[in-house]
Amino acid sequence: MLVTDIPVERLAPYARNPRNNTKAIDAVKASIAEFGFRQPIVVDEHMVVIVGHTRLEAAKALGLTVVPVHVAEGLSPAQARAYRLMDNRSHENAEWDDELLKLEFGDLKLDGFDLDLTGFDADQLSELLSGDSLEGLTDPDDAPGVPEVSCSRPGDLWILGDHRVLCGDATALADVERLMGGMLADMAFTDPPYNVDYGGKGGEKSAGNGRRILNDALGDAFAKFLEAACTNLLTVTKGACYVCMSSSELHTLQRAWLDAGGKWSTFVIWAKNTFTLGRSDYQRQYEPILYGWKAGTEHFWCGARDQGDVWHHDKPRVNDLHPTMKPVELVERAIRNSSKSRDIVLDLFGGSGTTLIACERSGRAARLMELDPKYVDVIVTRWQEFTGRAATLDGDNSTFGVVKAARLGADTEAVAQVRRPASFQSGRNAVGAVAGVHEEIKPRRKERQRGIGDELQTDQQVPQAPKGQRTRAKVQ
Repeated sequence: MLVTDIPVERLAPYARNPRNNTKAIDAVKASIAEFGFRQPIVVDEHMVVIVGHTRLEAAKALGLTVVPVHVAEGLSPAQARAYRLMDNRSHENAEWDDELLKLEFGDLKLDGFDLDLTGFDADQLSELLSGDSLEGLTDPDDAPGVPEVSCSRPGDLWILGDHRVLCGDATALADVERLMGGMLADMAFTDPPYNVDYGGKGGEKSAGNGRRILNDALGDAFAKFLEAACTNLLTVTKGACYVCMSSSELHTLQRAWLDAGGKWSTFVIWAKNTFTLGRSDYQRQYEPILYGWKAGTEHFWCGARDQGDVWHHDKPRVNDLHPTMKPVELVERAIRNSSKSRDIVLDLFGGSGTTLIACERSGRAARLMELDPKYVDVIVTRWQEFTGRAATLDGDNSTFGVVKAARLGADTEAVAQVRRPASFQSGRNAVGAVAGVHEEIKPRRKERQRGIGDELQTDQQVPQAPKGQRTRAKVQ
């Protein structure tokens, strides 16, 4: 087949073309810009377009002066007319294999490719990608231990695939706006401190094996702290918000929420399978979650109408590091009810990164703020171990491993050290903290099923270390 570059001005669209292609022009423009002009326009001997009207309009919109053209010689006017109709109709007769399509989109997403360039619109992509949760290389509720020395520093913005994690202050609007990068969140799920000083009571468990939870003992200042955080949350979120809180400070949260301009809808009750032992007559076996949105605005809901406000989810299997740890499936349930695939989900109190893992599994883009640099390290490491991919530092694109080696020294024993309880038993090999010392190479999944024998397959030998203990601490 002979293909020749011909000036755009010489080509004439067919005046009676029955196919309206206006809505497709932008998608084809993006395709040409990304992949190049790979399909020639087919014309008759009079340079009237038979096949490729949309490509011609896209080329004009892009300012192209010449395009590849094939002249279909020897066709009668009737054949050219029939060919034109058949070419358009043939696409409608084909069907998609949804299972194979999901696999293709899943691989494209893992590669970080812009799915908009496939020509599928947001609703179609949401339907395709919002099905089963994506499997990871580790248990979703598994989190590494808190490092002795942090790699992350205040102001660091880490890029983790579609997600962003900022070491910053939830009450500082400038930090929140930097995290969002000019975008608005479609929804929020966040778990602020409870103002109960978990880490300061000698007889109680504390976050991170003795590590105090920041902003968890503010006393009378707690109300102002919550109001500032809620105000910032509502400023950059256009949809539903879920805010966790202890029952003892629930009234403080509700007042702060209303004062910040929020609308209260209900409290979702997380009913646990076991209670937390305390000094009360009745041992508490639930946690409330405020559900609402910015007053005077709309919110998105795609959950079924049979959804109740009492959610029965087991506590994480290992929860001795913090009494308020949330299971990923609980957060993922809220995310799937109140957002679409590829929507932005905000969490101003990132903690150990549960919201991030829930977003990774459900195909959303997470935006996490975390004040404590050590817990920023936990979040980044947890995502890297779950996905087998490398986080990069905004600004110079250096990977977490490279930055860690530069800041802490690759030969420093403390780089790979994490706090572990004496009773810790290693049940699975993983890259763990040692991987952070080395330049990460994007791992390939050895097999798609998870299990005790799961491991990463890379192009170089990576020392194996026991996985760190799970930690989930609320930090601000």
